[in-house]
Amino acid sequence: MNVLEISNLKKSFDGREVLKDISLSVKEGEVVAIIGPSGSGKSTLLRCATLLETMDGGSLSYLGENAAAPDASGKTVYRDAAKLREIRSKFGLVFQNFNLFPHYSVMKNITDAPITVQKKSKAEAEDTARSLLAKMGLSDRADAYPYQLSGGEQQRVSIARALAMGPKILFFDEPTSALDPELTGEILHVIQALAKENMTMLIVTHEMAFARSVADRVIFMAGGVIVEEGTAEQVIDDPQNERTRAFLAKLTRE
Repeated sequence: MNVLEISNLKKSFDGREVLKDISLSVKEGEVVAIIGPSGSGKSTLLRCATLLETMDGGSLSYLGENAAAPDASGKTVYRDAAKLREIRSKFGLVFQNFNLFPHYSVMKNITDAPITVQKKSKAEAEDTARSLLAKMGLSDRADAYPYQLSGGEQQRVSIARALAMGPKILFFDEPTSALDPELTGEILHVIQALAKENMTMLIVTHEMAFARSVADRVIFMAGGVIVEEGTAEQVIDDPQNERTRAFLAKLTRE
């Protein structure tokens, strides 16, 4: 079963085509990493998939349910607000800069959406939050505020916050790019643990070792198109496309 299905996605900004006919799907339990140079459209793809940007063309569905599809003229039309709210509950998004509410404690950051959006009781939301904090190795940080946490701790809280909504798929946009190498290992450990639990994930990353260790499938994007995809061994260790080879060679030189 495909949790996420994107077909023929097109997106332009100010007349410049950023995504050119992108199609991809993510199966239940699969971890997919998207790699590629800056400006290749990776983050825009994630923003379209999570309804933060509107697509100019193409279709988007979660678990077989359409969020957006082209009309007779080919323009993408979105479902009504109530249906999109329901679809939003199927995914979670973890940003590179954590995006925690600075004036909320860790506990309130995690319980706020389950209580206000999913109408869970405070007790139920806090029980879930406590078990997620234990899983993240942060049981003693429930009453702390974001400014009192390291970057790695903040990112683990933001992962817990996304998981608290019970999503079917988690999106990560460069989850380690704001962290130093030591803290990157913390986040990799958390994501590997989620992968072992068969959490479906789509991860935009510039860390090749990270992609290789966690992804079932790697997609290389450049210039708004998918250039190459396959297992990490195929794409990272033995790329067939010249653009992929040039990108990876540049990384190893840096």
